[in-house]
Amino acid sequence: MRTLSKPSTAKCTLEHYTAFLLAEPHSAGCVRLAEVAGGAFAHDAANRFLNREDFSGKDLFEEARPLLELEGGTLSVDDTLLDKPYSQEGKTELVGYFWSGKQGRAVKGVCLVTLLYTDLKGLRLPVNFRLVDKAEGKTKNELFREMVSEVLAWGLRPALVSADSWYSGLENLKFLKHQGLGFLVGLEKNRIVSEREHEYVPVEGLQLPESGKVVHLRKFGFVSVFRILDKNHEVRHYAQYDPRKKSA
Repeated sequence: MRTLSKPSTAKCTLEHYTAFLLAEPHSAGCVRLAEVAGGAFAHDAANRFLNREDFSGKDLFEEARPLLELEGGTLSVDDTLLDKPYSQEGKTELVGYFWSGKQGRAVKGVCLVTLLYTDLKGLRLPVNFRLVDKAEGKTKNELFREMVSEVLAWGLRPALVSADSWYSGLENLKFLKHQGLGFLVGLEKNRIVSEREHEYVPVEGLQLPESGKVVHLRKFGFVSVFRILDKNHEVRHYAQYDPRKKSA
């Protein structure tokens, strides 16, 4: 974020824009911002504000830091897709085709990856973010590992990382283990596990009690695996790893 050498004379400020997003999360355009500002500034002032400022994940973390207990909470990753059906891929910055779990297909839009931290008091705040830029050549998984490394460097000390199955690839799990972090992640039904040495089966083939079972996740190590029915009555599998347990 830029540092001001003298008081700003800009009519549209961060306070205006933040209040606008909180009040109208589905109408983020500059024209609408100018309308609800009651004539305090034109939409060009809002556009200049967005072009002028360059807020980073570190700026977001510093806003959240004083409000959170930084040790012992849960760090969660998720991505959100803002549909942009009428924008041209390759001509509009950040617009591309991304997988939409809601629609079950690739959708044209802007993809935002967010880290959300829940502290031991139950307070939940975002602490880092990335906009996926295909021109940068980094996957969402690579961005996830970068973002986790950053918040750890900034002083966050989560006990657990949670994620859906998109982020449960072997490279991510080994990365979290190397960082000394526990995790609770979704597993696709075809992930390979073993109850007995050299006898590997897809996780969907396991007989699992409600309390779960400790098994060996291929190429990773021992995890506890659970099976549940979600709100749509679909079967979901989850793997839990606790670095404090000797079996893990």
